[in-house]
Amino acid sequence: MKKIDISKRTFHFKQPAGTSRGVYLTRDSYFLTLTDTDRPGVKGIGECATLPDLSCDAIPDYEDVLRTFCKKAEESGVIDYDGLRPYPSMLFGLESAFAQFEANGGVALYDTPFGRGEEGIRINGLVWMGTFEEMYGRLEEKLKAGFHCVKLKIGAIDFNKEIELIRHIRECFGKEQIELRVDANGGFTKENAMARLEELAKYDIHSIEQPIRQKQWNDMARLCENTPLPIGLDEELIGVNSTEEKAWLLDVIKPQYIILKPSLHGGMHGCDEWISLARERGIGSWVTSALESNVGLNAIAHYTAKTYGPRISMPQGLGTGMLFTDNIDMPLTIKGDELWCLKNS
Repeated sequence: MKKIDISKRTFHFKQPAGTSRGVYLTRDSYFLTLTDTDRPGVKGIGECATLPDLSCDAIPDYEDVLRTFCKKAEESGVIDYDGLRPYPSMLFGLESAFAQFEANGGVALYDTPFGRGEEGIRINGLVWMGTFEEMYGRLEEKLKAGFHCVKLKIGAIDFNKEIELIRHIRECFGKEQIELRVDANGGFTKENAMARLEELAKYDIHSIEQPIRQKQWNDMARLCENTPLPIGLDEELIGVNSTEEKAWLLDVIKPQYIILKPSLHGGMHGCDEWISLARERGIGSWVTSALESNVGLNAIAHYTAKTYGPRISMPQGLGTGMLFTDNIDMPLTIKGDELWCLKNS
């Protein structure tokens, strides 16, 4: 007989995590621990966490709804995928717990070269929003650590200052040395977005995530059609939960990329749908974490390895689990610009 226990924990950021939506100082997560009397000693753990003002399932009665779905999973022995479509963070936590349980409790959720400790996953270095001096300092840290792909969060300080920083990077490093990605988190307006894209395009930017706020499909479609640099959708995908809606969004907007976060975009099951639909339309994709602890990051990394591997060429966004002062220890480590799962874990 299956049993799922729920616990809650608050994590504290090492430094304020700034986006155009605001600044995060702490992060609350619910942890699911799955056990079964038929397999004593084996457990699976999953993390459920929402981002206020962003997640479609950041609801007041979150814990009560989570308990309802956990109870259904206990009684049926399976996950209610259709019922959980509106609750991606809950689905992701349950999927992670079930996957670890099926892996006999091991942290390597799937049998992949990454899970066996044979290869790493290339990741981008993330530079959070801040003052010019703060962002420059964080950038230098990433370059010294060996990152060859760097993502800059922009939209918080004066755009001209951000361009000055990007110009300085390109004066020192060509696109063959450093791949630059930027994430506006919807910080541009539909009026100024194209001019800013044209300015950014001067500096060999790989792509920009979510230049304008979501739910402006016609405006975003025009940007994607005429953009001088590739556009990736992130927040735009939140709350688009049915297969039909996903296909419609991709057909209307026609982005160059989609950037997937399992706890925001439908769990692993929902991300599988997004990736399949995108591939049918020639749209690229990669996976990132969404400020989860190392428990969630571990699950996302193993999902990424199963989905895109082996030898993943596109840098993924899997470095954010190292943000907390009180993180949970997991056998993950960053070597240069790669995330590795340590052997025999």
